[in-house]
Amino acid sequence: MIKKILLLSCLFGFSIQSLQAQKNGNNNPIIPDLIADPSIVQFGDTFYCYATTDGYNAGLATAGPPVLWSSKDLKNWSFNGFYFPAAEKQLFWAPSYPVKVKDKYYYYPTVNHDIYVAVADSPAGPFMLAKGDFSKENTFPLLKMDAPKGTKGIDAEVFIDDDQKPYLFWAQRGAGRLNPDMISLDTASITKISTKRGGYSEGPIVFKRKGIYYYLYTLSGHENYVYAYQYSKVSPFGPFIYPEEDIIAKTDVKEQIYGPGHGNVFHIKDDYYFTYLEFGRSSTNRQAWIDKMEFNEDGTIKPIRLTNKGVDPFPSLAKNEVTIQSAEASSTLPDFKVPYVKDKTINRTETYSAQNALDGSNGTRWLAETKDTTATFMVNLGKKTAIKKVASYFVKPTAGHAYELTYSVDGKNWKPYGGHAEIKVQSPHIDERSVKAQYLKLTFLKGTPGLWEFKVYK
Repeated sequence: MIKKILLLSCLFGFSIQSLQAQKNGNNNPIIPDLIADPSIVQFGDTFYCYATTDGYNAGLATAGPPVLWSSKDLKNWSFNGFYFPAAEKQLFWAPSYPVKVKDKYYYYPTVNHDIYVAVADSPAGPFMLAKGDFSKENTFPLLKMDAPKGTKGIDAEVFIDDDQKPYLFWAQRGAGRLNPDMISLDTASITKISTKRGGYSEGPIVFKRKGIYYYLYTLSGHENYVYAYQYSKVSPFGPFIYPEEDIIAKTDVKEQIYGPGHGNVFHIKDDYYFTYLEFGRSSTNRQAWIDKMEFNEDGTIKPIRLTNKGVDPFPSLAKNEVTIQSAEASSTLPDFKVPYVKDKTINRTETYSAQNALDGSNGTRWLAETKDTTATFMVNLGKKTAIKKVASYFVKPTAGHAYELTYSVDGKNWKPYGGHAEIKVQSPHIDERSVKAQYLKLTFLKGTPGLWEFKVYK
């Protein structure tokens, strides 16, 4: 996660490249917000994405609150409120995903620079600390930042083997066995994983497939962030086999995809997927992508092809979407040229046109000027149209929004459609009402004035 966190996001801007990308049906990035360290897991018929919330513009001096994105199809993601209330005001990062043991879900996020254990009755929470609280007098982290053997107590990854024995892995190659209670470590078992490549490492990923244990670890950072791996046929702790081609995810300059970082691996039957971060504009302004992971006959991992297209979702649950002819806004934030840190081949300019909210991409957005205190966003459906629902995917949704939504048939006379005067923390904000309209106008009352996407349904 941390690596002085000048990592990832994938805000390509509304360029010719991104326009063409959407025409080709791209699915990356997957979520309409700035998030980092994504871990995706499926429980029942729902995919959950546990992640760091980015976009609060102060690097590691601050962090966004814990929100849980969920989806039925890997395409349409949403959240509502906070799923770990005690961590709302803390520095919350790299949560990994919970594991189910005896009808309880155990969860190992990094909070205030240390790894803690939280527990819930559902993967959706609410989660509560297994011990103590976050006060100085009553705090009981599972693993502190200055962890044993030169490791770093952040970026937990839990793995439960076929014999139900649980293991914990963390940054700088740390590893140990969890006790059966799932809330304490067997300190005698703590070790440091030996890897082919040295250097700073974080975001470990551990999984098992067809009797083989895979250990993935990051190297470097910024645009040069990469994932390496090794595997064992004996145990999660090795001994490991070091494949000749051990770098499986790295920058693809041709595709303009940079620095794949801290993520996870999940699977649906024998289809495996790699979730990761992309450099974007660096610092804590990142987004999550997914690409397919494939294996050779001998079990080695093929180098992962990073793509803008991503993976095909399940049949979309969002049907009857209305084609919006155009959009306009009261103001538009000036373009931003993304600076490079280490690699001059990166060439990105973020633009914030109102039309970005109609392009079907979670990597572009409309933003109003910072001095626009009465920001509005309006769409034209092209003709008088029967509509039933509007979905607004606001920028910085984890800080909450209040807004007013109105409609019109002539662009002059406006009637109420939806919205709310109180701040709500969710995405998307849904308004449902059956009317005939050609125009819809959204007026921001509170919250960052901007939209990743604006969708209308009939």
